Amino acid sequence: MNMITRRWLLWGLVGVAVVTALVLAFRPRALAVETLTVTPGPFRVALESEGMTRIRDVFTVSAPVAGRLLRNPLEVGDVVIQGTTVVVTVQPADAAFLDPRTLAESRADVEAALSERQLAEAERTRAEAERAFAETELARVRTLFERGSVPQRAVDDAERIFRTADAALAAALAAVDARTYQVARARARLMAPAADPASGPDGPCDCLELRAPVDGRVLRMFQKSEAVVAAGTPLLEIGDPTDLEIVADFLSEEAVRIMPGQRAEISGWGGDAELEARVRRVEPFGFTKVSALGIEEQRVNVVLDIDGPATAQQGLGHGYRVVARVIGREADDVLSVPVTALFRQAGAWQIFVVEAGVARQREVRVGQRAGLAVEVTDGLAAGEVVVANPPEALAAGVRVTPRKAEQRS
Repeated sequence: MNMITRRWLLWGLVGVAVVTALVLAFRPRALAVETLTVTPGPFRVALESEGMTRIRDVFTVSAPVAGRLLRNPLEVGDVVIQGTTVVVTVQPADAAFLDPRTLAESRADVEAALSERQLAEAERTRAEAERAFAETELARVRTLFERGSVPQRAVDDAERIFRTADAALAAALAAVDARTYQVARARARLMAPAADPASGPDGPCDCLELRAPVDGRVLRMFQKSEAVVAAGTPLLEIGDPTDLEIVADFLSEEAVRIMPGQRAEISGWGGDAELEARVRRVEPFGFTKVSALGIEEQRVNVVLDIDGPATAQQGLGHGYRVVARVIGREADDVLSVPVTALFRQAGAWQIFVVEAGVARQREVRVGQRAGLAVEVTDGLAAGEVVVANPPEALAAGVRVTPRKAEQRS
């Protein structure tokens, strides 16, 4: 090989090296992305919401009549026995004080009632005299009739007059009784309040005692000290703390997927283990509730029964906060990907699959969502590598450098 040939060969090698360096320098670098390998695994769909415990049957004891409520010796949490423990004692209401005008009117009513009674007594005296005369006249006419001195018509007239006089006397006696009661009623309006709260004007009064309607404990006491209460005033609540249920409000779009009998888990109640529960009822009406972010939401109450012995829920009481998790679907071999791996394009769900270091876009079908994981029903096979969180710069055909990411659920 002569000198010229070797020179051209040297320059050729230099040129190839320069071109190769330029190609490598300006070629797009591989994009670093988080990836994960899709494998079948457990999948559980659960709806979670905060709830509150409540006693299934709460009994409110109210004042049956208006009166003075005596101080209650019971305390919240005390045990009561049905039909035995006195929970409320009410003294009948005292008469109210009368103002001068009302007092004068009441005294005048008493005098008027006394006068009417005197008139009724006078009418009674007259009726007694008329009856005595009619009775004597009847006896005389009967004697004359027996002798043949008067006709039968005279006897009939005498008997009619006697019966009329007898009825008039009965009416007069009834009028006297009525006027006597009117006097008593008028005098009752003049009764002053008793000096001793525990006694009336005629001595000690009979107080009304209400006993516990059920076995349980005192939950709340609305009025403990002595006070004057109206009829129907709530005084205290009684219930059985071991007979608990849970009410949790779910979004209305979640509530339509909850059915009675579904299994649930109760957490966040303070115990060491989760409690098992069952959905008993989904209430048929919703209500508006403002979330912590200030968003109005339509929510529905779901009532759950706690399974297991009462000792498992020891410490829980009425109105305690819990977290209710209603379990929907549970499976052991479901393909799922993080929700961040999916994106919408052309009206379908898309995902990036890594093949030979290159990102390939693929359309997939998804099923249910469980937390941060979404079930993939079609378009993906076990063992494939997907981009867990595609960056904005990622596109189909771009070379990628994988770095593993944990699949979250």
